[in-house]
Amino acid sequence: MLCWDEPPRLIIFKLNRIMKSLKICLLTFLTITVCAGAGTIENSSREKRERLSKAAKCYGKIQVVNAFADYKVKIVTAFPDLRVEVTQFPSGVGKWQFVNAFPDYKIELVEAFEDFAVEFSPFPGLCE
Repeated sequence: MLCWDEPPRLIIFKLNRIMKSLKICLLTFLTITVCAGAGTIENSSREKRERLSKAAKCYGKIQVVNAFADYKVKIVTAFPDLRVEVTQFPSGVGKWQFVNAFPDYKIELVEAFEDFAVEFSPFPGLCE
């Protein structure tokens, strides 16, 4: 405990010890914070790769359903995972033909917890 009635050298010694322990606590806190942040960055990039992987597989004849969908899709106007062009001959990534029967994939349109987000555009493809 610090007492101001003690000699100045002893007060300085005790203050130095307190500062040293504070530095150790601060260094420990910063180390934990940086490590946690690195894990978050790694998880977000892994999540982005998974979203792009799912989006790349979804092309061809698409049927919109309300339940039991292969993918849950959110329609956005900015920052999509996939740009989609609606066409009669869907031949590649981002090219969809909407059908009522015999689809290649079934999608459910959702507002949250989507597998990936799409934007309708004349320039189809993945957005990285």
